[in-house]
Amino acid sequence: MKILVTGAKGFVGKNLCAQLNNIKEGKAKNYSPLTISAVYEYDVNSTAEELEQYCKDADFVFNLAGVNRPQNQEEFMQGNFGFASTLLDTLKKYNNTCPVMNSSSIQAELDNPYGESKRAGEQLMFNYSAETGAKVLVYRFPNLFGKWCRPNYNSAVATFCNNIANDLPIQVNDPNVILNLCYIDDVVEELIGALKGEEHRKENFCVVPIVHKVKLGEIVELLNEFKQQPQTLVIPEIPCNSFAKKLYSTYLSYLPKEKVSFPLKMNVDDRGSFTELLKTLNNGQVSINISKPGITKGQHWHHTKWEFFIVVAGKGLIQQRKIDTNEVIEFEVSGDKIEAVHMLPGYTHNIINLSQTENLVTVMWANESFDPNHPDTFFEPVK
Repeated sequence: MKILVTGAKGFVGKNLCAQLNNIKEGKAKNYSPLTISAVYEYDVNSTAEELEQYCKDADFVFNLAGVNRPQNQEEFMQGNFGFASTLLDTLKKYNNTCPVMNSSSIQAELDNPYGESKRAGEQLMFNYSAETGAKVLVYRFPNLFGKWCRPNYNSAVATFCNNIANDLPIQVNDPNVILNLCYIDDVVEELIGALKGEEHRKENFCVVPIVHKVKLGEIVELLNEFKQQPQTLVIPEIPCNSFAKKLYSTYLSYLPKEKVSFPLKMNVDDRGSFTELLKTLNNGQVSINISKPGITKGQHWHHTKWEFFIVVAGKGLIQQRKIDTNEVIEFEVSGDKIEAVHMLPGYTHNIINLSQTENLVTVMWANESFDPNHPDTFFEPVK
C-alpha cells in the first residue's frame, strides 16, 4: 500500500508519518497484516510534479494540510479549501478513487473565517465522494496535544508545557475553562485504524474515540507537579491511558537539554552509599544501594513495610530471620543471575557483600516511601 500524507511536516503529519514509516520498515509489528510500501510526504516545500506523481500512485490519502494562523484572513480559504480542491482535482485527473481522509476541526461549527474555510473543505470532500464514489473520511478534531506540537501557535497545552519546562511565564485567564483534548498517539492510532477500514464514526463525520475533558487550571497544576519531580522525586499518579500520563510524556518532550538529567542525593558513608531514585504516592519508592567490599548493611526489621532487593552487580548474601526465632533463611545473589528477593515483614534482614574487591549494587523497592515520623524500622542483627 502506498500512502500520501499532505501537511507531512505539521504536528499531526509528523507524528503520523513517523508511525507509518515504522510500519513500512517492519518496526511496528502490531499492525500486521497491514503492509506499507511507500509513504509520500507532501508539504509546502514539495513540488507540483511530486503531487502529480503521488496522486497517481497513492492507495490512500491523508489530507492534513491546512492553515491555522495566516497573515490575513483570505489565506484561510486558500489553505483550507484551495489546496483540498487542487488535491482532489489531481486525483480525478488520474482516475484515482482511493480513500481520502480529511483533517477538519470542531471550529467548523463556528461562523468565523477559519470555521467557514473548514466547512467549505468538508463539503468539498463530501461532494467529491458523491461524484466519484471514493470513500471520504472527514475528522473534526478537537484541541490536540503531544510531542512536536508547536508552542505559542494554536495549542495552549503546547505553550504551557514549553513555558513551564523552560521557566517562562504563562497566562491563565480562567482556570475553570474546560478543554476537549485528544492526545496525538490516540489520533495516530485512529488514523491507522481508518487506513485499515476500522474508523470510528458519528453521523457524517469520523471521530477519535478518546477525548479528555480537562480544566485549564488542572493542566497547570499537573505541569507544576511534573516540574517539581526532580526535587521531590515523587512521580504523580499517572494511570494507564489517563490524561495525566499523556500530559507527562508531552511535558518531557519540551525539556531543555540542561534539564534532561538531574542530580540525585547520594547518602555516602564508609560502608558505601544509599540513593533514593523515585517515589510514588501509593506505590512505594525505588532506591539504589551500593555496599563496599565485605560490608554488611541492613540488620533491621519492619512491621508492615516490605521490600524487594535486586542485586544487579557483584555477589552478595541476603539473610533473614523471623523475630523471636533462631532460624535464618539465606539467599546468595549475583548480578550474573538477577532475581528479586522479598524482605518479609516481621523478619530482620541484612545484605552482605561477599566480594573483597568489588562493590555490591542493589536496586531496592519498598512498598511505601520512608516517613521520618513513622519510620517502621527497628535495629536487630540477624545473627
